[in-house]
Amino acid sequence: MRPFVLLAVLACPVAALAAPPLHQFDSVVLSPDGQHVASIENDDVDSDTAPPQSLLIRDLAGRTITVALPCQPGPDCRIASPTWSGDGTRLAFLLDHAADGTTDIEVVDAAGGAPRRLLGFDGPLVSLRYGPRDRLAVLATQSAHKRVGRTEAAAPLTGEIGTAVDEQRIAVLDGQALRFVSPPDLYVYECAWRPDGGFVGTPAHGDGDDNGWSARLSAFDANGGSRTLFTPGPREQLASPVVSPDGRSVAFIGGWMSDFGSTGGDAFLLPLDAAAGAAPRDLTPGSHATVTAIDWRCGDGLTGVTLAGDTVSIRRLDGGSAPSWSGHGALSAERRTMSVSCSRHGIAAVAESFTDPPELVAGPIGGWHAITHANAGTPAPFTARSVTWRDDTVDVQGWLLQPGGAAGTRRPMVVLVHGGPEAAATPVFPSAQGNVRALLAQGWDVFEPNYRGSFGQGEAFAAASIQDLGGGDWRDVLTGVDAAERAAPIDDGRLGITGGSYGGYMTMWAVTQTHRFRAGVADAGVSDWLSIEGEAPQAGSDEVNFGGSVYDNPQPYLRASPITHMRGVTTPVLIAVGERDAECPMPQSLEYYTAMKALNVPTDFVVYPGEGHALRREADRDDLRRRTLAWFHRWFDARR
Repeated sequence: MRPFVLLAVLACPVAALAAPPLHQFDSVVLSPDGQHVASIENDDVDSDTAPPQSLLIRDLAGRTITVALPCQPGPDCRIASPTWSGDGTRLAFLLDHAADGTTDIEVVDAAGGAPRRLLGFDGPLVSLRYGPRDRLAVLATQSAHKRVGRTEAAAPLTGEIGTAVDEQRIAVLDGQALRFVSPPDLYVYECAWRPDGGFVGTPAHGDGDDNGWSARLSAFDANGGSRTLFTPGPREQLASPVVSPDGRSVAFIGGWMSDFGSTGGDAFLLPLDAAAGAAPRDLTPGSHATVTAIDWRCGDGLTGVTLAGDTVSIRRLDGGSAPSWSGHGALSAERRTMSVSCSRHGIAAVAESFTDPPELVAGPIGGWHAITHANAGTPAPFTARSVTWRDDTVDVQGWLLQPGGAAGTRRPMVVLVHGGPEAAATPVFPSAQGNVRALLAQGWDVFEPNYRGSFGQGEAFAAASIQDLGGGDWRDVLTGVDAAERAAPIDDGRLGITGGSYGGYMTMWAVTQTHRFRAGVADAGVSDWLSIEGEAPQAGSDEVNFGGSVYDNPQPYLRASPITHMRGVTTPVLIAVGERDAECPMPQSLEYYTAMKALNVPTDFVVYPGEGHALRREADRDDLRRRTLAWFHRWFDARR
């Protein structure tokens, strides 16, 4: 069948690419009484380290209080997890001290004033939440060996390995100490209060970096007892458990999610008193949308945020299917996640699009209004289009961004492949220091395909890459390039490809499959699916992707590995990775670099000391951005 293209122009170009620093909002939380919005904010400026944060409290008229922190904001004083008390009069939050690995719990009045320290803890704390009777609960890791999360830098491999495992546990603030609720042999990824003072959570045995893909749904009593509510099958992960206000049911998001924190799937509902082995009810079966967040507090039922192609919606999930609101753009309560913060009075979120800079909004669903104008006048000197095309039997969607002032001219294009693969390129405003804006500033188009495996078209589409890595997803990328070229005057002789994580794998894979790209930049990629089984902490999680264990049948792993298809590669590739990347370990990039050198293909290789899967230091991100631009310039300019 002949491919077709649907174009939706979202904005008109503006004159120039220069931009003032972008003001960023994160961790937006609406108070239960709907009167105040708390948010963590910073200016997107050049810095050797993460830019200093501020914690602000606003009313719905935009009047602002800046919370005076007890430490100097910077890399050793990072704010996280703001949470409102039930009556909306107090805001608790975390202060993370990276230098000594400790975390404080602080509380401040909604009217402002000096914060009060409630607890100092030897280790990382995450997900602070008020619960019944305004008690505080948190996920705590005592004396951790590394920061929480698989994308953080791994602990150095020294001494006897495997004898000490960090366990993240549910803990309740009891006076001036934490009382642990979940047992010491479980790592709890997420949890939610129950009205009776207990919890539901998603735990797994063993190292938290290893087993997120096999977590189950469990109930925890206030006095420490626990029972399993639901164990998902091998093609499903759990995320975002939330308990109904009457305490009778738990809802969660279930689906195939390649990384913890990249949440999407169907919404499910399970009675808390269900018999052992009972199956939860799928509230969105067969949907062509992905549920990315759920909440009981937005109204009188379960509300979800969904992504369907280029459209975001907020709608009831437990009755009726008509969207309460839908539009083109992004809403996030946590940065770059499709979500909102709810109360019975409405929502609060960051609203933005490719061409509309982020601002805080609050109010009734669909009737909210902006309560900040921090980025008013920030230029968006480019256009953004939603492009759809057909490949095989699937419809695919992506985004084509083009610099302004170049109408009719044939331009280079860089294909930016998102990671995951279960994730999505979404319409968020390109930051002044980000790669997208830097690429556009060179006068190049940027194409972001949401290939099969991505969120945004339902669970069947998200699971379509299983046992087909480098197959249909790669064809979607390549046919997407054809669709972009039919939509705009792109110079097919000056195409580039880049991406991180799974996008890094797709870059490594692309140049083994075609000579169409002039250059590639592979960030934290996978070159060898066989050897990564012995290097990454999540060994075994790819058994679903490849139909069995690597030790039983290595052939599917080898067939999808770029390293086994290197003969004939001619495309220059810049390779980058964090020294202590646990997700896609550094030896994966080293293998690829070694092969490129052996075959005399132009290549550069940079390893960032002490960094993990995501580069945390701005100096390192800036270095990689500059290297990326220089690499594409080198090979694009040679084509002229």
